[in-house]
Amino acid sequence: MNEVAENLAEVKERMAIAAQSSGRGVDEVSLVAVSKTWPAEHVQQAVDVGQRVFGENKLQEGQEKIPAMSDELEWHFIGGLQRNKVRKVFGLFHWVHSIDSLKLARYANGVAADMGIRPKVLLQVNIGRELSKGGFEVDELEESFAEILQLEHLDLRGLMCIPPAVENPDDARIYFKEMVALRARLQERHGMKLPELSMGMSGDFEVAIQEGATMVRVGSSIFGARNYSL
Repeated sequence: MNEVAENLAEVKERMAIAAQSSGRGVDEVSLVAVSKTWPAEHVQQAVDVGQRVFGENKLQEGQEKIPAMSDELEWHFIGGLQRNKVRKVFGLFHWVHSIDSLKLARYANGVAADMGIRPKVLLQVNIGRELSKGGFEVDELEESFAEILQLEHLDLRGLMCIPPAVENPDDARIYFKEMVALRARLQERHGMKLPELSMGMSGDFEVAIQEGATMVRVGSSIFGARNYSL
């Protein structure tokens, strides 16, 4: 078994333990294997042992990698989304995790209408209220959510966050709890379901799962340190 396969098996085992410890089934959480900076040949090692869902944070990498791999794979765009790249991202990726403002949501809805598609999207929340990160502020999202629901060409599936960096994974728990509470408020007020919570990465995915994540975005724990030389 190659190193990627071994790492993937370990991550899935840790996911299962985290899910079970919080009374959830392992099938309630999906793994988005974040393959950024790694070429298709390297990612194929994960495909060979059954991984089917991958994440990229740059359009250019996706344009190089996705056409070179099986059509059966599911690709998630997890990076910051610029308006001038929305059309190309929608044409290539199955999910977009990073609709980070009402302005972008409106624009993306228009692009989707023009393309005749209804892409699966998540709304990015700046749960740590960090100036260095994009995303809806909590109050802003609650105020604009009714309008977002009217954007009929977007298949709104849930929320995403990138909490502040912490040394102890347990310190991220407060942010994941806040995301769960935010989702609950939005669902109750608007009488609808937001089935997905994309939260948790290599350093904190177990805590995120314990708190209710339905998707975790794990890269370096599977593929190793980012290979920026490629």
